[in-house]
Amino acid sequence: MNDRSFQSFADKSLAGDSLNDVECQAVLEAPREDLLPLLSSAFQVREKAFGRRVKIHILINAKSGLCPEDCGYCSQSSVSTADIEKFTWLSTEDLVQGAIIAQEARALRYCLVASGRGPTDQEIERVAEAVSAIKRAVPLQICCSLGLLTEEKAKRLKAAGVDRVNHNLNTSGSFYSEICSTHTYRDRIETIRNARSAGLEICSGGIVGMGEKDADIIALARAVRELACDSVPVNFLHSIPGTPLENERNLDPVRCLKVLCLFRFLNPRTEIRIGGGREHNLRSLQALALYPADALFVNGYLTTPGQPATEAHRMIEDMGFEVELPAHHAPNNSKASA
Repeated sequence: MNDRSFQSFADKSLAGDSLNDVECQAVLEAPREDLLPLLSSAFQVREKAFGRRVKIHILINAKSGLCPEDCGYCSQSSVSTADIEKFTWLSTEDLVQGAIIAQEARALRYCLVASGRGPTDQEIERVAEAVSAIKRAVPLQICCSLGLLTEEKAKRLKAAGVDRVNHNLNTSGSFYSEICSTHTYRDRIETIRNARSAGLEICSGGIVGMGEKDADIIALARAVRELACDSVPVNFLHSIPGTPLENERNLDPVRCLKVLCLFRFLNPRTEIRIGGGREHNLRSLQALALYPADALFVNGYLTTPGQPATEAHRMIEDMGFEVELPAHHAPNNSKASA
């Protein structure tokens, strides 16, 4: 490959055309010495849609563990023996306090995540109550990740004030049965369609490093393009002892950056968010991920720690980027309880 080839990928992406499979493979196989030209080309695409802005997202684990599903990557699954905290729903007060912390961290979006196959009617009501209280307290956008959803439950979330639903495809359709047997890839597609029919924004991406092939990564990047997702989180497996994938350790920082570039070329106007495993897999090259990606999580990932918000702010500013704030942002002087 040469600089001109990567430039042609950027030109094609900016024109709204999809890279073909050979070009996608070339991104993933780019030699280490070509990393900087590749990142530069991906940045041209990112800058066109998002400038130098970076969106910060914060997750809160609203319900932990006790999940009947057998997703091999997850420490909260039924087949996991990982030593994690398990609890039923946090109180509305705790969820509001988490939102205040998120605002103080300059987050644009606050994501409520609950383990389980899908929410019960009672849990939908809990979410509705919490979202109403959060929106009275802080001007944050709310995303919910609650598992499988019917259209009726998605509509109830929309009516409650939820802005976006996260439901990751996680990998390609052909590889999905290798990481989960208790639900299907088609189930996930159906949830995304139900959420969209309800008028919710869609956040859907995947996890890289689970033993999939390059073709699976390409298929995933194409799938989120075809679904016209509003946001695509790209997670990098942080293998956790006690999970079926605890011995999968096949990522390095350069590989992760090439994957992010691929997702950017195939999704030129979509928010690409650096998700779980950022600190563990990108290590000292984390800052370079801001060239293809325009969003990131801070303060941790449900059951694993993450980069503190203050360090992320410094990294963003050192790279010449800026944190994108919510409309009508005003710092809240309320302090989190110890």
